[in-house]
Amino acid sequence: MAVSLSYDDALNSQLDNAIPALDAHNIKASFYILPSSSVMNDRMAEWRAAAAAGHELGNHSVNHPCSASLPNRDWVAEHHDLDRYSIEEIVEEVATANTFLKAIDGGLDRTFTAPCGDVVVAGESYLNKIKDNFIAIKGQGVESGFSIVWSPEGATGDQLIDYIEHTPAGISLINIIFHGVGGDYLSVSSVAHSKLLHFLASNSEIYYVDSFINIMKHKNKLKRKAN
Repeated sequence: MAVSLSYDDALNSQLDNAIPALDAHNIKASFYILPSSSVMNDRMAEWRAAAAAGHELGNHSVNHPCSASLPNRDWVAEHHDLDRYSIEEIVEEVATANTFLKAIDGGLDRTFTAPCGDVVVAGESYLNKIKDNFIAIKGQGVESGFSIVWSPEGATGDQLIDYIEHTPAGISLINIIFHGVGGDYLSVSSVAHSKLLHFLASNSEIYYVDSFINIMKHKNKLKRKAN
């Protein structure tokens, strides 16, 4: 069973709390950063250090556009409303984010996570327009029963562990998407987060925990061998 821990939006609490805890357990994770975030500008050296330590820096667009027309989206700024984008605009924004990431860590291979999980622009999914630029797109494969995705706001350590231990039969990849850890928003506590990491590190013979890009490269390699 593969487990991908990822952290969206480039938040202070990820640098302050999540990365030290991950490093203490020798667990590599994925951070889907935003070039527009002030945390990227203010703490660039720390993000570079995270990448150098083996954590993945992934593409999450530049400005985090989400669909304001969906329920509970009154927080979406008008100029970041995905409903107002064209396909060409979102494709260009995603490409720009890849250029920014290359400038940080020098890497060429990337994975992508769609902001808010929203992928429809002008009545069609934009994923087909960008998929060839990525090793994988997080959340894709859910339909075929390959993976599951959970964003556990407010979950306890026991709830996080229970989710992993009770994965439906046939699932090969568990994606847990965090935002804040011990702070910021959509957060879980540092205690809950550390309890999950301790569980995973203590059961490494059962769970293969790695960055999303490494997991998907491994999956693609196995698929090529099978063919």
